[in-house]
Amino acid sequence: MRTPASTYRLQLTEDFTLHDAAARVPYLAGLGVDWVYLSPILQATTGSSHGYDVVDPTRVDAARGGREGLEQLARAAHEAGMGVLVDIVPNHMGVEVPKENPWWWDVLQHGQGSEYAKYFDIDWEAGNGKIRLPVLGDDDMPTGPGEPIGNLWIDRGAGVVRYYDHEYPLAPGSADNEQDDPRTVLRRQHYRLAHWREGDFALNYRRFFTITSLAGVRVEDDEVWDATHAEILSWVRDGLVDGLRIDHPDGLRDPAGYLARLREKTGGIYVTVEKILHFGEDLPDWACEGTTGYDALGEYERVMVDATAAQVLDDSTSALSRTDVDDWPTLIHKMKRYVTDGPLRAEIHWVAREIARSGVEIDQAEDALAEIAAAFEVYRTYLPTGADHLRQAARDAADWREDLAESIEQVHAVLADPEHPAAKRFQQVTGMVMAKAVEDRAFYRYSRLTSLNEVGGDPSLFAIDVAKFHELQQRRLDNWPAAQTALTTHDTKRSEDVRARIDVLSELPEEWHDLLEDLLEIAPIRNHAFANLLWQAIIGVWPARRERLANYAIKAAREAGDYTTWTEVDEEYEDEILAAVDAAFDHPAARALISNFLDQVRVPGWTNSLVIKGMQLLAPGVPDVYQGSELWNYSLVDPDNRRAVRWESRETALEAVNRGARPETDESGAVKLMITTAALRLRKHFGQKFKDYQPWYAKGAAKDHVIAFDRGGVAFVGMRRPIGLERGGGWHDTKLPLPEGTWVDQLSGRKFSGTVPLGALLNQLPLVILLRS
Repeated sequence: MRTPASTYRLQLTEDFTLHDAAARVPYLAGLGVDWVYLSPILQATTGSSHGYDVVDPTRVDAARGGREGLEQLARAAHEAGMGVLVDIVPNHMGVEVPKENPWWWDVLQHGQGSEYAKYFDIDWEAGNGKIRLPVLGDDDMPTGPGEPIGNLWIDRGAGVVRYYDHEYPLAPGSADNEQDDPRTVLRRQHYRLAHWREGDFALNYRRFFTITSLAGVRVEDDEVWDATHAEILSWVRDGLVDGLRIDHPDGLRDPAGYLARLREKTGGIYVTVEKILHFGEDLPDWACEGTTGYDALGEYERVMVDATAAQVLDDSTSALSRTDVDDWPTLIHKMKRYVTDGPLRAEIHWVAREIARSGVEIDQAEDALAEIAAAFEVYRTYLPTGADHLRQAARDAADWREDLAESIEQVHAVLADPEHPAAKRFQQVTGMVMAKAVEDRAFYRYSRLTSLNEVGGDPSLFAIDVAKFHELQQRRLDNWPAAQTALTTHDTKRSEDVRARIDVLSELPEEWHDLLEDLLEIAPIRNHAFANLLWQAIIGVWPARRERLANYAIKAAREAGDYTTWTEVDEEYEDEILAAVDAAFDHPAARALISNFLDQVRVPGWTNSLVIKGMQLLAPGVPDVYQGSELWNYSLVDPDNRRAVRWESRETALEAVNRGARPETDESGAVKLMITTAALRLRKHFGQKFKDYQPWYAKGAAKDHVIAFDRGGVAFVGMRRPIGLERGGGWHDTKLPLPEGTWVDQLSGRKFSGTVPLGALLNQLPLVILLRS
């Protein structure tokens, strides 16, 4: 198996195709990238900006360059000595435009008689033989029995049902009689058009989270697996692709079985999985090389945070809110019950139906199921692996709801049986509950320090010390040395440079409290906790275009869902939020406050960014660089983090560095690119030196401000908590004993040996990358 030394993620779109990616290979090779890492490339819904809504898995997306584009990119990458890693989506397919998905179209047309009926995870019994399609708007719902659906008509000539821009097939022979009214024709179809809210409580096909336009696929069936992977396997067979990244394995019925089959069919190529691990949770023993790196991201972030600020920021948040602020466990439980009782109620219904079908009668089964799901500390189990997590969740659920204790015990007995259909289904649901409750809701309410509100993260875990960090890196090297590590992805809530700047607030908690109070005076927002989140975002990305911040503010407020939501908009509240965004641009006092505070955090933020970048690129695992993040990248949640990359500025900066330029630490971010290319080239050309991990510890007054490790002849030394270091008077007598030999800094060419004063080692940049000569 070929393993990458590093990867570089590219987001392919209609405007940046496989052909465009091939044209950037010389730049990526010059940067030192080992493998190109592509977003999904199978045929997606027309206009898709991300590619996760695959409609036809039998061909490469034409709009993204097609098979010809993949061949061109693979040829360019391989000629440059680089590999190709591709993101694939086995869990679901796009069904928003049925006619673009030939399998889904056939199922809608022929129902259970379709040869593709078993391809999708559909509960036909629950739908009385029909698929419920939640698409109808309020104004078009029938007002009484026998009333027609508004804006719907039967196009017999085209053989379709039309509803606005939506098109659905007519079953053969269902509209032959010209005299039949639309209601009669609709009753003959294998689907039922339903109100859009029925997606929350009456949907009878599995979906991706709450997205009804993404239908779950049954890859646990060998025939379905083969059909959905034939094109992918051809890439491997034809030598176009060297590795695969598996999207959302927790949605699969049997992730272990899926990955075992993938390893067998591909001959064992490099595979990573987008598996979200709770802090301290182990990845199951799957046939893969590890995760895509959110677990590593959380470790890098927390070792940079000042642990002493936790209580101060807690007190500040409570004081500003002027109400009791939920602690993290209470908030999580509340949010999980919100999604189990609301947006994901249909999924809980389905598990309850599986229990009932097995002949087990349990009073209040759905309530008990929801409580157990709400008590899960991890995304899911893989029974029998994880049975202890299920057991603990049942115990905690009974503690939350003593009135349900008996029902919870009965439900747990069913869910603990790995072969029970309800247990199999429930394991696919708990990850959905976790993601929607935590990542897409609680993260927008809990605003103590929002750099910690990241995918797979637990913001109640505020910081880790250097010793714990080293322990976690050694664990990764021992258990999953080829797992990917990440700092920014297409799914991160804030890019690495935004988080690095927000991390500085942990060193300025009182100053942040005072600033937030002043900003609330200028631009009142009734929800002070959300104001805290919003102003952290503004400070984190400033300067930014007004439109970007306004779009983020509204998305964040609706995701938080405490005053306004996507479906029930509170315009007055949203006006308050937009007024705050406007104040950042238009109000002289607000602009002055922002400017003055940025003067305090800008350089420490850059310091954090550079140190975290160097740390990630040299620590155990396979580091991924998200497109464009070799320069400063101040992005918020999607779609903001999927903006087009300005490649020319990066090529110019790389050319200058290659000519020997030593960039200043300034707004250009060229210094970050210098660090990135130095580290990537070391990983690619001195791979044999990255087999070990030895922590280094400084001695002296400021020893806690140093983080350092040796990978076997390549070492990293970085500064942490820069404001605290400065306020403490600098390095004083702090020194770092270096192992025997001469160590050459790859960023400056300086040579060091013996015991070195930190003031000398880090007097040019906040980090050094040392190679033992």
